[in-house]
Amino acid sequence: MSGAGWEAVDGYIVDHLLGDDVVLDAALAANAAAGLPQIDVSPAQGKMLHLFARMVGARRILEIGTLGGYSTIWLARALPEDGRMVTLEIDPHHAAVAGDNIARAGLGERVEVRVGAALSSLEAMIAQGEGPFDLVFVDADKENCVPYVRSAMALARPGTTIVVDNVVRDGEVLDPASTDSRVHGVRALFDMIASEPRLSATAVQTVGAKKWDGFVLAVVEAV
Repeated sequence: MSGAGWEAVDGYIVDHLLGDDVVLDAALAANAAAGLPQIDVSPAQGKMLHLFARMVGARRILEIGTLGGYSTIWLARALPEDGRMVTLEIDPHHAAVAGDNIARAGLGERVEVRVGAALSSLEAMIAQGEGPFDLVFVDADKENCVPYVRSAMALARPGTTIVVDNVVRDGEVLDPASTDSRVHGVRALFDMIASEPRLSATAVQTVGAKKWDGFVLAVVEAV
């Protein structure tokens, strides 16, 4: 099974386990109307992120790469009323669309969208001692996977969960001769994690509406 079959299974999962969600549907519609690229996580993946946040009892969440706020809404919904989320977005237009979507979802008091290059924002957050965050979701440019995760670790505590999306890339992660800088970014991430004693990690391949990809799941260790 591949292609259409993967999408059909995703549809089956959504129909049986997620159901309709007018707020999230409206966010995707607003993203499309604003011309944002259709690269959001799938509904099933969004629910997975939501459950991860609930599993770890997250009270503070950091997201690197907001886009239109679809995954942001999934994650923020897992927070308690006094929980807080910071999400970083380089594109002012994307950030504005995300801000509107988050406000319509009734989550404006819990979520702060910060505009600018994520590495600069992260550097400032580290300098100001803004951590620790309980869960970090990395879904931005893959060339900077390693510095993003290093920064996440600096804003973490023992037990913090880090999720990095899009690390399989249709299997291209296997190709050391790839000319795709995104592939080199995720390969460097695997190498970094393999040599980093402060992270206990695995990676999971996924297929579905987003084709063949996968994510890294890591926990920060106390050493």
